[in-house]
Amino acid sequence: MKKFCMGLLVMLGLTAGAQNSNTQTLLWRVSGNGLASPSYVFGTIHMICADDIQLSDSLVSAIGRSSQVYLELDMDNLFEMMGAMRKMKMRGDTTLADLLSEEDYASVKEFFKNNKSPIPFSMLETFKPMLAASTLMESALTCSNAIAMEQLVMKEAKKNRKDVKGLESMAYQLSIFDSIPYKLQAEQLAAYVKKNHTPEETQKEFAELAKAYRMQDLKKMEQLTVEEDMGMSHFTDLLLYNRNANWVAKMQGIMKSNAAVFAVGAGHLPGNKGVLSLLRKMGYKVEPVENKMDKKLTREM
Repeated sequence: MKKFCMGLLVMLGLTAGAQNSNTQTLLWRVSGNGLASPSYVFGTIHMICADDIQLSDSLVSAIGRSSQVYLELDMDNLFEMMGAMRKMKMRGDTTLADLLSEEDYASVKEFFKNNKSPIPFSMLETFKPMLAASTLMESALTCSNAIAMEQLVMKEAKKNRKDVKGLESMAYQLSIFDSIPYKLQAEQLAAYVKKNHTPEETQKEFAELAKAYRMQDLKKMEQLTVEEDMGMSHFTDLLLYNRNANWVAKMQGIMKSNAAVFAVGAGHLPGNKGVLSLLRKMGYKVEPVENKMDKKLTREM
């Protein structure tokens, strides 16, 4: 369940597309505006090969000095996670077969079979189509030890006995996909399948995104995610901007009381309506922090 949720977070955090940023770091210090101690914002990717990545010394230090850590979701809330499965399904017993032509349905079914989705297609075809697509994230990795940056952050937080909480609920995240027509989601899924019809093409696409993340290149991540937005650009407010604004409002209250680390999808950080810009507009000083986390680059230095 946790690995599936990480795939869902990829869709929510990156499908809408990041926006331009010239600073290549994913870790930012937030200070000023009456804060007694600085807090930090860190951009995550929700699935990557464990051998490629690690938490930087800077992030480890920030977690150690914080009072609490916030992810997009509280991944330790098993009650909520267990109750989420039924909310992943489309309303009214709708299936992909109801939304697609026979030809497109057959193509999508074959695509999921070839990409070895961790959930049987008989279940997936009842899921909201964008959620079904998110299950492919893990199979797109060529390594056998896929991990989410959130898992590493949680592990470090627990090591330091820090509380880990969520900025929003799984129920809210899943409800977002009820506001996007199921038929549109299904048609965009079918279009994606036609473009990336082999496992090798899917793996290549995700490998490029993972490399851009390791390089902390938000501009490159923007380019890649805009190319593969699955037709969801008209729903940017719903998928990205509204959530950014909700998070920043919560973050303001949290930081006022205690220093915190906020680890959210990298696609939420940059841009005029991104988390970093919204914090600055509220009067905070937001500064880049050196963040060496790529294991390959670290070994080469």
